[in-house]
Amino acid sequence: MGAAYFYHLTTQPLERVLPMLLGKAREAGWCIEVRGVEATRMEALDAALWLGPEEGFLPHGLAGGDHDADQPILLTTGQGAANAPTCVMSVDGAEVSPEEVQAMARVCVIFDGHDGAAVQVARDQWKGLTSSGCAAQYWSQENGRWEKKAEAGG
Repeated sequence: MGAAYFYHLTTQPLERVLPMLLGKAREAGWCIEVRGVEATRMEALDAALWLGPEEGFLPHGLAGGDHDADQPILLTTGQGAANAPTCVMSVDGAEVSPEEVQAMARVCVIFDGHDGAAVQVARDQWKGLTSSGCAAQYWSQENGRWEKKAEAGG
Protein backbone atom coordinates (compact mmCIF):
# COMPACT_ATOMS: atom_id res chain seq x y z
CA MET A 1 0.00 0.00 0.00
CA GLY A 2 1.43 3.34 -1.06
CA ALA A 3 1.13 6.88 0.13
CA ALA A 4 0.69 10.31 -1.42
CA TYR A 5 3.44 12.83 -0.74
CA PHE A 6 2.52 16.46 -1.40
CA TYR A 7 5.44 18.77 -2.26
CA HIS A 8 4.66 22.48 -1.85
CA LEU A 9 7.18 24.44 -3.94
CA THR A 10 7.99 27.83 -2.45
CA THR A 11 11.72 28.42 -2.99
CA GLN A 12 12.54 26.44 -6.15
CA PRO A 13 10.66 25.87 -9.40
CA LEU A 14 9.48 22.48 -10.61
CA GLU A 15 12.37 22.31 -13.11
CA ARG A 16 14.85 22.27 -10.18
CA VAL A 17 12.89 20.03 -7.81
CA LEU A 18 11.69 17.39 -10.26
CA PRO A 19 15.18 16.02 -11.09
CA MET A 20 15.94 15.62 -7.37
CA LEU A 21 12.68 13.73 -6.73
CA LEU A 22 13.15 11.61 -9.85
CA GLY A 23 16.69 10.74 -8.77
CA LYS A 24 15.49 9.57 -5.36
CA ALA A 25 12.71 7.52 -6.95
CA ARG A 26 15.16 5.88 -9.35
CA GLU A 27 17.51 5.11 -6.41
CA ALA A 28 14.56 3.26 -4.85
CA GLY A 29 14.31 1.21 -8.06
CA TRP A 30 10.98 2.65 -9.15
CA CYS A 31 9.65 3.17 -12.67
CA ILE A 32 8.04 6.61 -12.76
CA GLU A 33 5.25 8.30 -14.66
CA VAL A 34 5.47 12.11 -14.57
CA ARG A 35 1.87 13.07 -15.26
CA GLY A 36 0.94 16.56 -16.40
CA VAL A 37 -2.06 18.14 -18.06
CA GLU A 38 -0.60 19.95 -21.09
CA ALA A 39 1.55 18.41 -23.81
CA THR A 40 3.59 21.60 -24.29
CA ARG A 41 4.47 21.67 -20.58
CA MET A 42 5.57 18.02 -20.68
CA GLU A 43 7.70 18.77 -23.75
CA ALA A 44 9.37 21.63 -21.83
CA LEU A 45 10.06 19.34 -18.84
CA ASP A 46 11.45 16.72 -21.23
CA ALA A 47 13.83 19.31 -22.71
CA ALA A 48 14.85 20.50 -19.24
CA LEU A 49 15.68 16.94 -18.18
CA TRP A 50 17.82 16.46 -21.30
CA LEU A 51 19.76 19.63 -20.47
CA GLY A 52 20.47 18.55 -16.89
CA PRO A 53 24.00 17.83 -15.64
CA GLU A 54 25.71 14.90 -17.36
CA GLU A 55 26.60 13.16 -14.09
CA GLY A 56 22.99 13.33 -12.98
CA PHE A 57 21.35 12.23 -16.24
CA LEU A 58 17.92 10.72 -15.73
CA PRO A 59 16.93 8.31 -18.54
CA HIS A 60 13.45 9.28 -19.65
CA GLY A 61 11.11 9.70 -22.57
CA LEU A 62 8.05 11.62 -23.66
CA ALA A 63 4.96 9.43 -24.09
CA GLY A 64 4.13 8.57 -27.67
CA GLY A 65 7.49 7.12 -28.65
CA ASP A 66 8.33 3.64 -29.90
CA HIS A 67 9.96 2.63 -26.62
CA ASP A 68 7.52 3.95 -24.00
CA ALA A 69 7.32 0.59 -22.22
CA ASP A 70 11.10 0.57 -21.74
CA GLN A 71 11.39 4.06 -20.23
CA PRO A 72 12.32 4.20 -16.53
CA ILE A 73 10.75 7.70 -16.48
CA LEU A 74 7.88 8.50 -18.82
CA LEU A 75 6.36 11.97 -19.15
CA THR A 76 2.63 11.77 -19.97
CA THR A 77 -0.61 13.71 -20.05
CA GLY A 78 -2.85 10.82 -19.10
CA GLN A 79 -3.23 7.84 -16.84
CA GLY A 80 -2.12 4.34 -17.71
CA ALA A 81 1.52 4.92 -18.66
CA ALA A 82 3.04 2.25 -20.88
CA ASN A 83 6.10 1.86 -18.61
CA ALA A 84 4.05 0.20 -15.82
CA PRO A 85 5.05 2.76 -13.17
CA THR A 86 5.44 2.04 -9.48
CA CYS A 87 5.50 5.79 -8.76
CA VAL A 88 3.40 8.60 -10.23
CA MET A 89 4.53 12.23 -9.98
CA SER A 90 1.62 14.55 -10.63
CA VAL A 91 2.47 18.07 -11.79
CA ASP A 92 0.31 21.07 -12.69
CA GLY A 93 -2.76 19.57 -11.01
CA ALA A 94 -2.84 16.26 -12.91
CA GLU A 95 -5.38 13.93 -11.36
CA VAL A 96 -4.47 10.90 -9.27
CA SER A 97 -7.01 8.47 -7.84
CA PRO A 98 -7.17 6.80 -4.44
CA GLU A 99 -6.85 3.47 -6.23
CA GLU A 100 -3.57 4.57 -7.78
CA VAL A 101 -2.21 5.68 -4.42
CA GLN A 102 -3.07 2.28 -2.98
CA ALA A 103 -1.47 0.42 -5.91
CA MET A 104 1.74 2.46 -6.24
CA ALA A 105 4.85 2.49 -4.10
CA ARG A 106 4.39 6.27 -3.99
CA VAL A 107 2.39 9.08 -5.56
CA CYS A 108 3.92 12.55 -5.47
CA VAL A 109 1.77 15.64 -5.96
CA ILE A 110 4.07 18.57 -6.76
CA PHE A 111 2.55 22.04 -6.78
CA ASP A 112 3.59 25.69 -7.06
CA GLY A 113 3.02 27.52 -3.78
CA HIS A 114 2.97 30.88 -5.59
CA ASP A 115 -0.07 29.89 -7.66
CA GLY A 116 -3.30 30.17 -5.67
CA ALA A 117 -5.20 27.93 -8.07
CA ALA A 118 -2.51 25.21 -7.84
CA VAL A 119 -2.60 25.38 -4.05
CA GLN A 120 -6.38 24.95 -4.08
CA VAL A 121 -6.17 21.96 -6.43
CA ALA A 122 -3.59 20.35 -4.12
CA ARG A 123 -5.83 20.98 -1.09
CA ASP A 124 -8.73 19.35 -2.89
CA GLN A 125 -6.53 16.39 -3.86
CA TRP A 126 -5.35 16.03 -0.23
CA LYS A 127 -8.96 16.03 1.02
CA GLY A 128 -10.11 13.59 -1.65
CA LEU A 129 -7.27 11.13 -1.12
CA THR A 130 -7.18 11.21 2.69
CA SER A 131 -10.98 10.96 2.97
CA SER A 132 -10.72 7.81 0.81
CA GLY A 133 -8.34 6.28 3.35
CA CYS A 134 -5.02 7.02 1.64
CA ALA A 135 -1.95 7.76 3.73
CA ALA A 136 -0.51 11.19 2.90
CA GLN A 137 2.32 13.50 3.89
CA TYR A 138 2.65 17.21 3.23
CA TRP A 139 6.15 18.60 2.68
CA SER A 140 7.09 22.27 2.35
CA GLN A 141 10.36 23.98 1.50
CA GLU A 142 9.63 27.14 3.50
CA ASN A 143 13.13 27.50 4.96
CA GLY A 144 14.99 26.34 1.87
CA ARG A 145 14.96 22.68 2.88
CA TRP A 146 12.17 20.12 2.90
CA GLU A 147 10.19 19.81 6.13
CA LYS A 148 7.28 17.48 6.81
CA LYS A 149 4.39 19.70 7.95
CA ALA A 150 1.48 17.25 8.13
CA GLU A 151 0.65 13.58 7.92
CA ALA A 152 -2.61 11.69 7.60
CA GLY A 153 -2.99 7.98 8.29
CA GLY A 154 -4.12 5.47 5.78
